[in-house]
Amino acid sequence: MPDHGTYDRLISLLDSSSVDYKLIDHEPEGTTEAVSALRGHPVSEAAKCIVLRVKVDRRTTRHVLAVVPGDRRVDLDAVKTLFAARYVGFSDTETAERLAQAVPGTVLPFSFDPELELVTDPDVVAQPRLYFNAARLDRSLSLSGADYERVARPRVERVASPALT
Repeated sequence: MPDHGTYDRLISLLDSSSVDYKLIDHEPEGTTEAVSALRGHPVSEAAKCIVLRVKVDRRTTRHVLAVVPGDRRVDLDAVKTLFAARYVGFSDTETAERLAQAVPGTVLPFSFDPELELVTDPDVVAQPRLYFNAARLDRSLSLSGADYERVARPRVERVASPALT
């Protein structure tokens, strides 16, 4: 049986914060486009969560959880500028899983590790309803962008690529 510790921690946080959320069970799926179709909403309403490695200088590496709308990509140059960094790239899988406390495809738009700084694009918190896998491939969660911002307390910065027109 899979370890659902991160899922349980999320549910406890939302319950203790009096957040109105909805759980959605579905076939196991971790890709944003496919799981959005299973949940029945536009991909733009999904929270895509990417763990990044940010080299500020030769000795300082930070880890950032970037959250962007599901139909967009993380703008690595924007993150580089935001942190005045020398380099920004995707974290290796082992580090990402350890810091996010979840496997790829199930990473939450919340950080439960002080080493993982949460940065969320303003278009995510502006969503009336936001959808994401709830640290499980077979269950998702929906809540308002405003409740997400209130509970997760991310640094809100423009880190998504421009929307395709």
